[in-house]
This record gives sequence, structure tokens and C-alpha cells, in this order.
Amino acid sequence: MKAVILLSGGLDSSTVLYQARADGCECYAISFDYQQQHCRELQSAVLVGKSVGVVQHQVVNFDLRLWGGSALTDDAIAIPQARSLDEMSQNIPVTYVPARNTIFLSFALGYAEAIGAERVYIGVNALDYSGYPDCRPDYIQAMQEVFRLGTKQGREGQPINIVAPLINLKKTEIIQLGNQLGAPWELTWSCYAGGDKACGVCDSCRLRLAAFAELGLEDPVDYV
Repeated sequence: MKAVILLSGGLDSSTVLYQARADGCECYAISFDYQQQHCRELQSAVLVGKSVGVVQHQVVNFDLRLWGGSALTDDAIAIPQARSLDEMSQNIPVTYVPARNTIFLSFALGYAEAIGAERVYIGVNALDYSGYPDCRPDYIQAMQEVFRLGTKQGREGQPINIVAPLINLKKTEIIQLGNQLGAPWELTWSCYAGGDKACGVCDSCRLRLAAFAELGLEDPVDYV
């Protein structure tokens, strides 16, 4: 069974890639260089993909800085730092990239249909404190209908299925699942900042570090 996996190189998407392999899938990875501040993640995506032995790894290039609207694509918007988990949970943060997962899933759908894949795996998580609107179950359900209605494969009764195995898991549970699957945390990258080492203070770093700490584990990634 062929599957396309959206692979950012982060903790969540790497776990999903390893889950797809455990599910017996022939894995095709797709990553995106959209001129994000944290393009360092793409190095990790390539390494994680190689660690599994993906059949093919596509890196799609486009520039979301054209309209900005996010701290990850606009230098004029500061990346939040040193926020508490309570602060993170109050509002959708400025690190939300407008319609990012819709864009990503559209590319993944085209790739999947072109190669005759049956599944698209994505590492969205509704319980993450970020609360991104395009990481929630109702969004995934709506996109599944788009997959059915917007493809030849779907109209002929063989829709490509979106698989979101992490959507209802806590970050600690994702780490535990990744540990069971053998995910290589030392190869991953979650930081929103663009440095050579993870900053440790952006929302993504703090969520990751808090989860490892709660489990009594050490995060193998290098921090400033």
C-alpha cells in the first residue's frame, strides 16, 4: 500500500512517518520549502526520511513570504518567546501560517493521486496548545471530503484517505508512541527560530521540552 507522508522533520511528522512504516506502507515523503524562518527543519526532514528508507522524497518550493501574515514568514512579526503553557492556549498564535495545511494537503493529494497512493498521512494534533485551526478533527473531516470530491480516484469510489494518527494525542503520548516505533528524536527539529541550535524558548521548543521533562526523558536535540 502506497502512502504519502507530510514530513516537516519535526517530532510529530517523524512519528507519523514511522507509524506509516509500521502500518506496512510503502512510504513517499513530501516536504515544503516555503521560505519559512525555520527552514533548518528541512535538513531534519531529509535525514528522517533516509532513516526510514522512503521510496521517494519530494521537496516542494514556493514562497509564502509574498503575503506573510505569520511570524514564520514575515520578519516584521516577532516569534513569541518564553510563554507559559497557559499563555499559549489562550489564542491562535502569530506562528499560525494562513491556510498552510490546506496548501500542504493539496500538494500531497496531487502527489498521491499521481503515484496511485491510497493514503496521505499528516501529523496534525488537536490537543497541542497552539490550537491551530487547520489541525482539528472537523478540518480533517472537511478535507477528506475535498479529497473524495476533487479527484478522479475519489469520484470513481476509491478516495485517498487522510490518516491523522496523532490528532487526539497529548505531546507526551506522541513521544511515547515515537519511542515504541523507534523514531530518531536526535534527527528531528521543532524550533521556530532559524539558528543552528534550537532556541529553547519559542512555543514549539517549550512544548517539546515540557513533554520530554514530564516523561522524565532527556531531549537529545542541542539547545542554545
